[in-house]
Order: sequence, then structure tokens, then C-alpha cells
Amino acid sequence: MRLNVYLQKAGIGSRREAERMVAEGRVSVNGVKALATTPVEAGDEVCVDGRAVAPETKPLPRLFVLNKPIDVLVTHRDHKGRPTIFDLPSLKPPKWPATMPRVMNIGRLDVNSEGLLLLTSDGPLAQAMMSPDTALSRVYRVRVRGALSPENIAALAEGVTIDGVSYRGAEFVEEYGKSGRSNSWYRCVLTEGKNREIRKLMEHFGCVVNRLIRVQYGPFILDDLPIGAVKEVPPAKVQSFLDYLASKGVKI
Repeated sequence: MRLNVYLQKAGIGSRREAERMVAEGRVSVNGVKALATTPVEAGDEVCVDGRAVAPETKPLPRLFVLNKPIDVLVTHRDHKGRPTIFDLPSLKPPKWPATMPRVMNIGRLDVNSEGLLLLTSDGPLAQAMMSPDTALSRVYRVRVRGALSPENIAALAEGVTIDGVSYRGAEFVEEYGKSGRSNSWYRCVLTEGKNREIRKLMEHFGCVVNRLIRVQYGPFILDDLPIGAVKEVPPAKVQSFLDYLASKGVKI
């Protein structure tokens, strides 16, 4: 097994972070300082900063819910200097303590979208949650200029192909009492997260999205978390979710 893959499975961090630790001379295999090309075989002892690590000693992943504001990019750094989620006060000291782990986003929300964004300290967990094979539901509230016909909603439920790209069936339910003369609100449920999927689906049926809020991802909900705030998912709920994934044959 490649060393960076082994370290990721042991919960040390992403493969890139693992490679950085190796380059800094912090990793050894069987007592010898490791190189990026050092392989790991069954029975080898791998240490980071002198501490033995292995996939079976991996700590429980940590998971966080962020209420992403609009006009904020989901990236660590933007070459144009635009604000990113990691510039938010809630993800910086003192609100984000030095003892908290480095985290990565699970999927994305575009700059004009808002609501629930999950962050985790665990790369394999992020990959599993984003995988179309896992098919976790994503729930959104969508405001559009225009309205969907019953035929449009039925077509969306069956799945459509737009510009050669196939989209899985999506559930759209109108929020009665919320819609107005020119705008309509819908509750939308997806099981994959292709780039700008909801916006493209709506444009295909003559509607324009002017507000998009994600309120749920898998079992994790936005609830009443203030805009820009972050909260940690309790360890018991994380473990319960890992057990659910394992029951589906997904190992983290």
C-alpha cells in the first residue's frame, strides 16, 4: 500500500497532508525515516512523530455543520481574493479553537447558494458521503421566477438529460402558501450533487432560481443554526451514521 494512502486510512489527514508530513521527516516505517515512495506491507510499524499509527487505531471522524452565507466561496483559497468559508469568523480563532482539526468540505455550494455545508476531518468519510453510489439525499428549499407544471414535476421525478448530461430523478414539491405572483417556492430532494444541478434543471423548464438553500444532507439538518455559524455533530450521531454506512457496505 502507498504510504500516503495508509496514513489517510489511519486518520492522519488527507493524502496531501500525509505527503507533507513525510517530506518534513515526521514519518518512519519500521524505524527508518520514510520517503514518499516507501511502501507499507502487512506487519510494518508506521510511526508519525514517534507514535505508532494504523487504520485500526484511527480516531472517530469529526463532523461539523456550517450555515454557509451567500457570496462566499467553498474553497480554502481564492486566487482573486474573494471571501471563502475559511475566512468566516466561526472558522477562525478564537471561535475555532487551536485544538480543532483541519477540516475539508463535503461537496460544495456555489457562491450564490446558502445553507447547510458539512465539514469533516476525515477524507474517506467525505468521499463516501459525496459518492453517487452512497446516494445520500440532499434537501433544498428553492425559490424560482416562474412555476413548474405538473408535467414538469413528473418529468423531473423520472430523470432528465440536458446537453448530454443525465440527471437522476429529483423530487420537487411546491410549498403552498409561500409562492407569490411571480415567484414559486419548492422543496427539492436530490440523491446526487452534480455541478449547479438544480439551477440547470430549473432553466431546462423555463424557471430561474433566485434563491437556493440547502437544509439537509443525509441525516444532518440545518435546523435553526445562525447564518455563518458552525456546530459540531455529537460523536454518538457520527458513530450512528458510520454504522449506517457500514450496513450499506461502505467502510470508512
